[in-house]
Amino acid sequence: MKGKMIVMYYTPKDTAAFDRHYTEIHVPLAQKLPGLRKYELSMEKTIFSPTGHSNVYLIATLYFDSLEAIKTAFATPEGEACATDRKILAPGNDAVQMYLYECGEV
Repeated sequence: MKGKMIVMYYTPKDTAAFDRHYTEIHVPLAQKLPGLRKYELSMEKTIFSPTGHSNVYLIATLYFDSLEAIKTAFATPEGEACATDRKILAPGNDAVQMYLYECGEV
């Protein structure tokens, strides 16, 4: 099993400021998470939802060895810094959705 974290940000009021902060501050913070194996981002203007949800601006997918590894990573100072910074990018929980889970091949 692998641990996966998906973070979906809704379209911010100031997309240029969001992009700048995300790439210059948030990504470098997240790349320091202990146990992070891979970090993927949706590419600009490629998010399409066949169910009609058009307000998703960016999707980040972070890969870890397990769900426990995700929990451990976010209990570190690096993880706390990421969580704090996420609140700058998306101050309210209505601006972001996060899913943490274990997955395996079928």
